[in-house]
Amino acid sequence: MLEKPLLTIDELSISFAENEVIHSISYHLNQNEILGIVGESGSGKSVSSLAILGLLPKKLSKITSGQIIYDGIDLTQITTQEFQNIRGNKIAIIFQEPMSSLNPSMTCGKQVQEILLEHTNCSKKQAEEETLLLFESVKLPNPKRVYKAYPHEISGGQKQRVMIAMAIACKPDILIADEPTTALDVTVQKDIIALLKELQAKTKMSIIFITHDLALISEIAHRVLVMYKGKIVEQGPVSDIFKSPQQPYTKALLHSRPSLNTRLKTLPTIQDYLNHTTKTEIITSKERKKNHQILYSKEPLLEVINVEKEYVSKSGWFTKPDSFKAVDGVSFKLYEGETLGLVGESGCGKSTLGNAILQLDKATAGKILYKNKDITKLSHSEVKKLRKDIQIIFQDPYSSLNPRIPIGKAIMEPMKVHNLFNSDSERKDKTIDILNKVGLSEEFFNRYPHEFSGGQRQRIGIARTIALQPKLIVCDESVSALDISVQAQVLNLLNELKETFGFTYIFISHDLAVVKYMSDQLLVMNKGRIEELDDADEIYNHPKKDYTKKLINAIPKGL
Repeated sequence: MLEKPLLTIDELSISFAENEVIHSISYHLNQNEILGIVGESGSGKSVSSLAILGLLPKKLSKITSGQIIYDGIDLTQITTQEFQNIRGNKIAIIFQEPMSSLNPSMTCGKQVQEILLEHTNCSKKQAEEETLLLFESVKLPNPKRVYKAYPHEISGGQKQRVMIAMAIACKPDILIADEPTTALDVTVQKDIIALLKELQAKTKMSIIFITHDLALISEIAHRVLVMYKGKIVEQGPVSDIFKSPQQPYTKALLHSRPSLNTRLKTLPTIQDYLNHTTKTEIITSKERKKNHQILYSKEPLLEVINVEKEYVSKSGWFTKPDSFKAVDGVSFKLYEGETLGLVGESGCGKSTLGNAILQLDKATAGKILYKNKDITKLSHSEVKKLRKDIQIIFQDPYSSLNPRIPIGKAIMEPMKVHNLFNSDSERKDKTIDILNKVGLSEEFFNRYPHEFSGGQRQRIGIARTIALQPKLIVCDESVSALDISVQAQVLNLLNELKETFGFTYIFISHDLAVVKYMSDQLLVMNKGRIEELDDADEIYNHPKKDYTKKLINAIPKGL
């Protein structure tokens, strides 16, 4: 690596209105280097990186001190026009959510072509050829098809590859990858990480890779810096940070993720580490076995028998309809007090199966017995009654809450619908009690969803679900969008509530580490079918199928 850094951030401070959010941070990026920036939401990772590209909102934010030096130029002092020549050309960015970053009304090929026509002297024909070569280099299957496809016609992993192709189109010196794999399956995530490493080695560009997952950073970065509350608390070579972290915050980030080897009763959170109150009580395999003997000696609460869900699409008047089985002959039993993990890649049928159990999307064949009654044959009014017993916690709590209703009323609403309690004052008392149980206080009762963080919103979603005291809760990717530390808090809360209220969970996720930690039994799905079904620890330690082995091998392990 060359001595002279490609990019130097020197004593940078950024304020939003009167509130300083970045406090005098300094770091550098070398040529031909991958630098990892890690920390929770709100730590300042993205804000400081958007400042490099001059993408901070002009009216709301201000760089109050410091310099950003690239190629001898202080980027804090240049004009918007000068930035136009640097953005996309010399410094490019890949955002977290490709669907909102791509134009839905333009084909994928045209969007990449546009960048080339803007920043290079190539003709339209050359830009088209170069785009197809880029699609090949980011390993998109059938580049010509993707070139003509609109964003909604390709998968999440393919969309992210189009974004990478767009970012590297002009062979930039620096690529900023802002949480580029957060919403992706572990297998797709592994492919994207391998792709970025391969492109970096080939093109010698430097990468700033931003994430909240330290284990992921260990698989891609040369150096890492850890941010907390707008400050850099630790930085150094990735092996040093992993093997001998100095700061309690770094140690907390490393240990908040469920371990793949030991099963702690309670996951440590960031606050536990900072307050030196971590608990290390382990659930032994002997305790687990004893608990399972009691659990599986009862009658099943839910029995799914040969369930299928088929979708039929008709593309034209005279064409034969296409049919696709999203769930194909699935059978399993679920026992009261059990957590059944449901894992697999996007499109494997996990959520479709969950929706069929919830009667949100009716199965096309098979039986679903809840307390020995086939719920696929219920009338509309009977399904409404069933809603009280079977509830769901969604992946995105913000879109499942009405932004115009205070959260206290949102929690009371399902109680009212199902005629629980005798008056609104009783319902209010119960709501305050539930808020306390999920770690929120009475003062939040009249606040609106936008006033809460992602982790707090997920707690509100959980509060709303448990307000009806259901028997069975489907958790559909309910922690996948959360920071690792917030994820630990929510997983602890779900386990605590399970013990207190005797809940039964179907826990759907593509994160096998989280599912293994939470689950008694594990059901692995692939292309609508059950690939494996067994004790969670048994499947992880001795996977029988190649597909399960592939999922396990894709989990970021850390150093």
